[in-house]
Amino acid sequence: MERFVEGRRAALQENIQCQQEVHVVMGNEACDLDSAVSALALAYFLAKTSSPPKAAFIPVLNIPRSDFALRTETTFLLREQGIAETSLIFRDEIDLARLHRAGLLSLTLVDHHVLPSADAALEEAVVDVLDHRPLERVPSCQFTVELVGSCATLVTERIAQGPPGVLDRTTAALLHGTILLDSVNLSPVAGKVTPRDVACISLLESRFPELPAHNTIYEALQAAKFDVSELTTEQMLRKDLKTLSNDELVLAVSGIYINLETFLHRPNLLQDLEAFCQARGYAGLVAMMVSFNERYEPTRQLAVYSQREALRSTVCQVLEEATAPSLHLQPLPSPWSCVSAYAQGNALASRKKVLPVLRAALGGLGATVGLEEDTAPPPTPMNSLVDESPLAQAVPPLCPQAVLERVSRMAAEQPPDPDK
Repeated sequence: MERFVEGRRAALQENIQCQQEVHVVMGNEACDLDSAVSALALAYFLAKTSSPPKAAFIPVLNIPRSDFALRTETTFLLREQGIAETSLIFRDEIDLARLHRAGLLSLTLVDHHVLPSADAALEEAVVDVLDHRPLERVPSCQFTVELVGSCATLVTERIAQGPPGVLDRTTAALLHGTILLDSVNLSPVAGKVTPRDVACISLLESRFPELPAHNTIYEALQAAKFDVSELTTEQMLRKDLKTLSNDELVLAVSGIYINLETFLHRPNLLQDLEAFCQARGYAGLVAMMVSFNERYEPTRQLAVYSQREALRSTVCQVLEEATAPSLHLQPLPSPWSCVSAYAQGNALASRKKVLPVLRAALGGLGATVGLEEDTAPPPTPMNSLVDESPLAQAVPPLCPQAVLERVSRMAAEQPPDPDK
């Protein structure tokens, strides 16, 4: 796998120059771990089993390269398995439309089966689909759409049906970790795992007994998902970002996985906040912090930044006086007059519940809410501690240190949901 990934850029250029087929395997625009690993593993399998291999099989990560650092669990697992980031090919580094116009493009979709409207012209290039989400539209090509816990499960099944010896340890480790993360460590309580996911994990472990224990890799991936220690302030603010707007201004709302004191004392923070808002036309920013105490209980804090004193005061007043829900805010010291800091006593008030309160600060019904359009990825998949997640009714928010303890407990009982 490592050598395969290293050679993709040269293979792409060679086939373009020789006017030969370029077969792209690409995940969805969220480009979470499942999409990235499914694209890499399936492209590797196709390259190994196609005869003769005239096409260049190219796994493409469906985000700009500049956004890759935000997918911290993906960067962690690929780094652990020796896949160099410099060898990867990202969406902004390959012109799919031009390849299609030249008649060179074949496209396999993994972890989604409907292209966004911006890519509608590529539909006729799609030759295969592997997806694990409910079918929205029947593809006109060969497809495998099954409701399993992870698209990596479908890729593992496809590889298992192929010639023996194709699956190497690196590919197995990538698939193994991805299925465990997507299925919440095979927990029946979470409602994600299926017998096929369990069977694929057993298959991978039978072929490579040295793969890490379930709890070990799951805990490591969970820790990586919420580890923002290596991100710049700008990346930290973009990792989990939504915006509110009215006719006059746009307010950013970022979820950040560190405590407020650490955030406020980042080097050059004030300059970074100003640059972040100015570059995107934001009039202000609300940073919602989530961290954990020694008992692994979530603690929430808020910071409100704006160079416009009237806006900052209005936002702060609305948050302080909110009753549905009441946030129970307590002012905290701030190093700067343009940043107001608070402890949030109501730890159950997630960002999803606070957004309606912030709408009021922008004029009530005149405001709209949406993801930041230019560069922000979707929020952290499945178990974001800032927003309520699809798994919120089954699994409580997890912190890296508590995962091992909580996973073992989940098998015996369903714990209470702290976001209810």
